[in-house]
This record gives sequence, C-alpha cells and structure tokens, in this order.
Amino acid sequence: MRNLNVRWLGKLPYQEAYDLQLGIHKDVSNDNSSDDYLLLLEHDKVITVGRSAKAENLLVEKNELLTKKVEYVETDRGGDITYHGEGQIVGYPIIRLTDPKKVIPYVRDLESVIIETLKKYSIDSFTKEDDTGVWTKKGKIASIGIKVSKWTTYHGFSLNIFDSLDGFELINTCGNESEKVTSIHSFNSSISFQDVAEELTKNFVKVFNYVEIDKQFSQFTPRQLKTNKEFNIDSMVKQGVFNPSKVSIPLTIKGNLPNEPSRPDWMKVKANLGKDYMSLKGLLKEKKLNTVCEEASCPNIYECWSMGTATFMIMGDVCTRACGFCDVKTGKPGYLDLEEPLRVAESVKSMGLTHAVVTSVNRDDLEDGGSKFFADTIYAIKNLNQDCSVEVLIPDFKGDRKAINNIIEANPEVLNHNLETVPRLQREIRTAASYGRSLSLLYYAKQQGFLGKTKTGLIVGMGETKEEVLSVLRDITKLQIDIVTIGQYLRPTAKHRAIDRYAPIEEFELYKSYGESLGIPHVESGPLVRSSYHAKDSFASV
Repeated sequence: MRNLNVRWLGKLPYQEAYDLQLGIHKDVSNDNSSDDYLLLLEHDKVITVGRSAKAENLLVEKNELLTKKVEYVETDRGGDITYHGEGQIVGYPIIRLTDPKKVIPYVRDLESVIIETLKKYSIDSFTKEDDTGVWTKKGKIASIGIKVSKWTTYHGFSLNIFDSLDGFELINTCGNESEKVTSIHSFNSSISFQDVAEELTKNFVKVFNYVEIDKQFSQFTPRQLKTNKEFNIDSMVKQGVFNPSKVSIPLTIKGNLPNEPSRPDWMKVKANLGKDYMSLKGLLKEKKLNTVCEEASCPNIYECWSMGTATFMIMGDVCTRACGFCDVKTGKPGYLDLEEPLRVAESVKSMGLTHAVVTSVNRDDLEDGGSKFFADTIYAIKNLNQDCSVEVLIPDFKGDRKAINNIIEANPEVLNHNLETVPRLQREIRTAASYGRSLSLLYYAKQQGFLGKTKTGLIVGMGETKEEVLSVLRDITKLQIDIVTIGQYLRPTAKHRAIDRYAPIEEFELYKSYGESLGIPHVESGPLVRSSYHAKDSFASV
C-alpha cells in the first residue's frame, strides 16, 4: 500500500510549481518509492497550453497578455488551453499507477473527487462522455489535464472557487468557444479555500483508497480562511515592519519571556575571546565586512572565529524582510559597495580559507535581488583563491529564474537555501517566503545542470512538532538535496518570536539518523547547529 503526502502550498507561480512537480515525480516514479503526493495550491494569472492546443483558441495577441500581467506557458500536459489564477484551487496528484494503460479510469477518478467535493456544498455536478472535466447547470467548474510518464502522473485539475474568472475571456476554454465557466461562489459565497482544500483531500483519500496519509498545510491567507480572521502579518509585511511580537511585547524575566522554558545546560555557550578570535575580528573591521555570525547573533561565533572561519554577509547589514526568528536589521538598505566582492576575496586569502561561506541580506529592492552581486563575489573569491571551494546561502530571489541562473553560472561548490521551518509555520516565521518556492528553487538548480551540492536547513523550537520535521525530511529526500542542517532556535531579543521548547539532544540524533536512512547524504543535526556550522566538513563528507 502506498502512502499519500498532501501539501497545501498557498500561491505559487506556475513555473515554480512545475519544477517542484518534476522533482517529486522523478522520485515517485522510482521503483523503490512508496510515496505519492497531492500538491494543492493557487496560481498567479497564467494561460497554459496543452499538447493538443490550437492557436486560434487564444483570443488575444500574446503581447496583450503582458499588459494584462497574464503569463503564457506551453506545457507537456494533455488537453487544449486553459486559465489559472486567483480564486481557483489547483491540484497536482503525483501518483504511481498500478497499470499505466489505465489513464482514462484515473481521469474519471479525479472527476469523482471533484463531484464528491461539490456534493458537500449541495452543488449538483456531472461529467460528459466525450470530454474531461466537471460541469454544473451554470457551466464548467473544473478542468483536468494530465501527463503520465514512467507509470507516474503529474499535472492535474483546477476547481473554480471564487468569481475571479475574467481570464477565461481571453481563451476558448478547453478549445470550446461556447464553453461557459462558473465557480463554487456562484452557488455559495461563504465557502473558503480552506474548506475546499480539506474536503478535496478527504475525497481524494477516499476515492483512491489510501490508508496512510501525511497532510501538511501552509497557513492560509485571510481570503482563503474559513473565517474572516485577520492576519496582522499581511499589513505589516506590506509596510516592511513585520515582527510576530510587535503589537504586544511581554516583559522579559532574566532573559526569558513568561512561560518560556529555561535554557538547558547543553545550550549554554562559553565565550572564547582568544588571540585568533580577536585577530579575525580586527581583519573584518579593517576590510569593512559584515558577517552573519555577528548580525544574526550566532551562538557559534566564538568557536568558529577562534578556528579562523566566518560566514561573510554581503550587500550590507539591512534586510528588506523581517523574519520572526532573525536578528538582522530590517529597513531600507543602502547602495551596493562595488568593491565589497574583492575585499571578501582578499579576506578569504588572508584567512587562508579552503572553504568560504557567503550569504546576504534579502535585497528585494534590487531588480535581480542582488544575484549578480552574489555571482561577482563568487568569481572574485575563486580568482584570488584557486584552491578554495565556495558555499553560498542565498535568498529566494522571489523565485526569479534568471536571478537563480546567475548563481548557478558562477558555479559555487555548494548552493544553500534554507526552508527554516515546517509548512504550517511558514507565513508566521518567514513572512514573504514560501515552502513550495524554496523546494522548487533547490530542485531547479539540479534541473539546470548544477554540478555542486545543494543544501538546506531547519530551525526547531518555534512551535513545530517532531512529526512535522520528519515529514519535511521526506520532502527534502524527494528533491535530491545533499546536505541538511537542523538546529535549535534561540530568540535573539524580546521582540522576536518566543521559544516554544528546547528540543532534547536525543531528538536531534533522531533527525540525523532518520534523514540519513531516507538517503540524504549528510545531516548535521544538533542544538547549536546553524547553516554554516562545520560547512567545510559537511561539504567534504558528500
């Protein structure tokens, strides 16, 4: 019996979702895999064209789509032309079929899932013998377009929930010029994305007869929730002033928030201000360089600096985002220092490093997110230090593939991008980031022929469960990520997210053994572990 992993990913651009599908599909199609996936999400405005599409079914010129901010994508799925956008839930089942010839029964089962879901809301729906999809008396409400490769499905279905259907006016829906479309809200406007996602999941499990199911949902936005619950996060993010505890900051007592657990002995770090530490501190000051060690209040700063290692933080010390766990300043960054890449390279040479780690603040104010500056730093290090490997810890660049390509082309030995936390807590903790986007980015690098190692990291103690962490490790496995770091969250200030718990050492040992049993080449897991902790040794081990 196969297991089903269900993930609600929120809003994700089409191409990023497609890359994520490809990565998961590659693993699920493996004979040794016992996992299937159901990805549920919402897309930005996009028109997709299947293998049997006809040009005349696009009713406007492609350049007009640009003015309307509608993407146009040619896909490898079956079917004609369709539209995805806000107000529509999209499902991508990645399932290994028992018989690859039974594609039509699989499609009929997908239709059954949707019909059973609509019954919950007292909406009568039906199928057509000569077409795929689901209809109501008011028009077509769901479309289906799939592909099967190596016995395994991808692509899937879309179900219209809200009345935001203007994009269908740009096409002959599914190649039919007389086709009308409708939505769940045309029958009942009180139904939310959250309602539908949960009901779809229940019916998918029932129709496809799954026994074991692992469901993780990222947090829903206000318009997607069952209720009109207000998310202060959303307005704060727009203003660039987000902090999870900003509205009400409790008093601290001896460094702990009320009801916050006391720090155990294994989390206490002794400061080592020896000669090597002071020497490195002086060098960094002389070169006018920032390190994430200082800016993010890393607990390992004394150990690492005493060993002559540091993680350089380029493009300033002010970040355009405000994540709930991070101590880096948030605000409007200054101008780029064009000489900084060379100074980093010179410092690497002075320190005699054989493995250099470079990260940055988020620079959403820059058109490319600072990716070219990242690349310039990689090139500068390699030009001055021919025997030095380079590891970069990059932001998500808002999913911009051109920006990510800039990093890949610079050819670092390790490309690191952190997930930070489990899907359920993403919106609280990472604000502008996305679980699906981060996974998609890491697989995209592999897909583009990146020859180095990919890496990601998690922080525990922010409200996640042990089972959720294990589930994330399974997702990581699907995408061929080489190195994973897992460490304990330490609250930098009283304004930051409170510590939920201190994970015992035995739990970190469990994460390491479980991750490696899944096939992750290297898992660095321990209370004090951070993204760049023992980075050189981790790289050498894989």
